Amino acid sequence: MILTKKEYSKSNRQRVLPNFEVLSLPSLFLEKERNIVQNTLPETLTILSYFATSLFEKNNVSNILWDIVENCISHLHLEDCVIYMFDKERQYLIQKAAYGNKNNGEKKIVSPIKIKVGNGIVGHVAASGNYQCFKDVTSDSNYIIDDASRKSELAVPIFMDGTIIGVLDSEHSENNFFTNEHIFTFHLIAKLTEKKLKQVYGNYSNCKVTEDNPYYKELEFLMKEAKIYRDPKLGLDSVSKKLKISSNYLSQLVNKLTGKNFADYINTFRVEDAKLKLRNINFINYTIIGIALEAGFNSKSTFYSAFKKITGISPSVYRKI
Repeated sequence: MILTKKEYSKSNRQRVLPNFEVLSLPSLFLEKERNIVQNTLPETLTILSYFATSLFEKNNVSNILWDIVENCISHLHLEDCVIYMFDKERQYLIQKAAYGNKNNGEKKIVSPIKIKVGNGIVGHVAASGNYQCFKDVTSDSNYIIDDASRKSELAVPIFMDGTIIGVLDSEHSENNFFTNEHIFTFHLIAKLTEKKLKQVYGNYSNCKVTEDNPYYKELEFLMKEAKIYRDPKLGLDSVSKKLKISSNYLSQLVNKLTGKNFADYINTFRVEDAKLKLRNINFINYTIIGIALEAGFNSKSTFYSAFKKITGISPSVYRKI
């Protein structure tokens, strides 16, 4: 039987994979930083974990930057978030992606502003390489108004091999809005951004995927113990949602560790399930198609095709042997 949501949560999340989200993040951080990660909020870990896997779907700089502001920063319930990047001559920073009023719901920034290095809060961060967090920007003469005047601001540098290439910036209408959790999360996202940009520029290889991968461990548990493969509607999207990762990452994870595509991976468990029932005296009165349906297949043709592909013989022949 397929485990209920309550049973799965109790047996898997607590027993099999403690600190699941922490383990799933790339090994980008120093030991002291990883200790801080382990003590951060679960909501923050989920955001970072999803972002780390969604990186596999992006293959150009623009998509990466928009993914940051849309799919990650938005989950922090911010009013505004902008990524500034240096122009080619590094004379100024220009807005490249934005969440909030600057984009009007489209992947296009309305009236992007340019900031010279050293000017404003963003410019000072780019010049110094140190983040700045202001409880009240009205107390800083360097504050530059963008689309609207706000009260607090957080700006964190984005590096590439030790060189600043941009700034991750957010403003809020409340005084003293940004917490230490926001600051730490912004730094981690900036590091993840560097990692993906290096991949795009061809200067950094993908992280090695091994069977110790926590997502793969949980996936194997879902198959072997929770037996979710028995659900005929099971698909790549539904499983990726269970794991809280992108479907593209899940597809690559299965392919790299098993050598199979996702459909073949699922069917392997279904065929093994069917094989046990075909030889089990308790299922002697079941038709072959009945057993196929019990194992999660939704059609006779799909079952026969998968069974012969994996075993080399048909289900009827297997039952007679």
